[in-house]
Amino acid sequence: MDYAFITKLVAEFMGTAMLMIFGNGAVANVELKGTKGSHSGWLTIAMGYGFGVMFPVLMFGGISGAHINPAMTIGQAISGMFPWAQVLPYIVAQLLGAAVGQLVVYATYYPFYQQTESQDAILATFSTTDAAGSKVNYFINECVGTLLLVLGALCCLEGPWGVKSKGAAAIVVGFIVWGLVTSLGGPTGPGLNPARDFVPRLLHQLLPIAHKGSSRWDEAWIPVLAPILGASIGVFLFKSLFAV
Repeated sequence: MDYAFITKLVAEFMGTAMLMIFGNGAVANVELKGTKGSHSGWLTIAMGYGFGVMFPVLMFGGISGAHINPAMTIGQAISGMFPWAQVLPYIVAQLLGAAVGQLVVYATYYPFYQQTESQDAILATFSTTDAAGSKVNYFINECVGTLLLVLGALCCLEGPWGVKSKGAAAIVVGFIVWGLVTSLGGPTGPGLNPARDFVPRLLHQLLPIAHKGSSRWDEAWIPVLAPILGASIGVFLFKSLFAV
């Protein structure tokens, strides 16, 4: 079934919002003071992001492709798998979805933001940072992580078995994200998605949160450009080696 373009944009908007609610919502539950999930650990966060990708891909993969990530959209366009004319509308829908999703997280966890005094904990519920304080490490981690995510997602969703069983492929993609957060999440988060980092960072700057500290704009370019590079390489590898 061929859906109207506006329907595809709505799917990208809603899918990206869900990613933020499940993913950054899990971070807020773990990091903010006084929540029922406070200090429940990294696996809670990894599960949140895994589900935050799995559910939108299950719900919207057949409608818009469920990119829910500007890096995926740009990477596919560079390799000729997605029309350039649709790139900007897709990215705008993704950015708006990320904003709404992050605002939902902020609203639902508002009392706990007021209780939390740790600047790092507050920022973690919005954006990524590098635990080592190294921009080089930050870039490498975000680039490699996104490469693996995009290559894995395309091999599952566009490969012979995935085309026949889209639901199963979407579930596997969720587990890829879950695995990446547990394995490569230590250094930076990870973000692996420009919309997931830039828009929440902007909201962190604008929202009236006590003790929030710096939004760290000096490094904000990394989780935007590194995922785009990683995704572009991932799409190229898939198309040149594994596409049927």
